[in-house]
Amino acid sequence: MKTLQALSDELEALVARASRAVVGVEQGRGAGTGVVVAQDGYLLTNHHVVGSGKSLRVRLPDGEAVGADLVGADPPTDLAVVRVRGMELGHLTLAPGARVGQLVVAIGNPFRFERSVSVGIVSATDRSLPGPGGGVFEGLVQTDAAINPGNSGGPLVNSSGEVVGINTAVIPWAQGMGFAVSSRTASWVTSVLIRHGEVKRRTLGVAARSEMLPRAVAEAVEQPRAVRVLQVSKGSSAADAGLASEDLILGVHGEPVGNVDDIHRLMVMRATDTVPLAVWRRSARIHLVVVPRAAAAA
Repeated sequence: MKTLQALSDELEALVARASRAVVGVEQGRGAGTGVVVAQDGYLLTNHHVVGSGKSLRVRLPDGEAVGADLVGADPPTDLAVVRVRGMELGHLTLAPGARVGQLVVAIGNPFRFERSVSVGIVSATDRSLPGPGGGVFEGLVQTDAAINPGNSGGPLVNSSGEVVGINTAVIPWAQGMGFAVSSRTASWVTSVLIRHGEVKRRTLGVAARSEMLPRAVAEAVEQPRAVRVLQVSKGSSAADAGLASEDLILGVHGEPVGNVDDIHRLMVMRATDTVPLAVWRRSARIHLVVVPRAAAAA
């Protein structure tokens, strides 16, 4: 019983600390959640929560509602950065990532019940879900912590009080299956949005998916995951570079990649005219250089 009491006390303290950085986000008649990630008022939420960004209001932990500005949004990751000016707020740190089996706490405003708390574990990482307009959300964290409408934009917090995900979606007909944008994705997208207000993406012209590699291949390439090319568009930059269907993209700019988001991150953060790729094709490593093109406006 002493162990159970100690766990309860630690969880209570964790929620008390984390809740100071969790806010309500209101736009029109819609409402969701946000998490403050910088002391000077920058907070992270979902793009679908802020919508057009007009008439944004943030409800602070003490109940006060204040006006807020949309700094920038990235529809492909369903993330947005909002700023409350003129005040210092409690904030949380984005973790390097999540681990399967890790204990997590979801905090948010489901159905406008402010700062509701649910506890669960990380069920999986690197999940994919269909997104609006035929897109795909990549690299999601799956959890069995209860997530409901209104939790969107709120934090999924680990036992150290770090944010491992931004809660974003549920499968309505399922139970115990919630999804969060990985903190790895949120970290680089937030940085770009604060600096530039948008994420200027470029494309290779392929359809691709993250894939766990068979043991023999993983040992040969010295990494557990890669990105499988499913289709190469005719006349695309990837086609011009010689990339082919069924190729495995192992690395970009000399860094290993395990999912499509890794490729986007490296192409955005290293905005060079050419993109070197490490590719596994028919049991051999080859190197290609692609000249990416600007992505169509969302």
